[in-house]
Amino acid sequence: MKKKLMILVPVLLLVLGGAYKFALAKPAPVKKKINGTVYVLPKDFLINLKDGRFAKLDVALVLKEGALPAAGGEAAGAAPPDGYGALPQEAAVRDIVTNVVTDSTSDKLISRVGRSKLKKKILKTILKTTDVEAEDVLFTDVAVQ
Repeated sequence: MKKKLMILVPVLLLVLGGAYKFALAKPAPVKKKINGTVYVLPKDFLINLKDGRFAKLDVALVLKEGALPAAGGEAAGAAPPDGYGALPQEAAVRDIVTNVVTDSTSDKLISRVGRSKLKKKILKTILKTTDVEAEDVLFTDVAVQ
């Protein structure tokens, strides 16, 4: 009887613990990996690089929550020009991306470390020279020829 009890108590504790874990315990809250809104610049970039090659890339910005105006909120009903989105200072952002990437080489754009440095430089310049509340810069597509 003592042997059965020694086996039964740990098994019973395991079963009760498992039942609690799967049926009664609240799931852990899911943490958002990206806090903010991802805004993809509508037009891609075709840029001549410093070393004579060219790059085609698509860029997105991670904006602070609420930094992008609501749809249809353009001033006086004026729609942005063809190829531009809802970001009020999008032309300035495109200029910054073009200037920073044009000043780099294809090797820098191809390497992971180089791209990371370029994105940090773009973000720093955007925050310094515009009112865009960006938190990160993403290169969604990169092609170098």
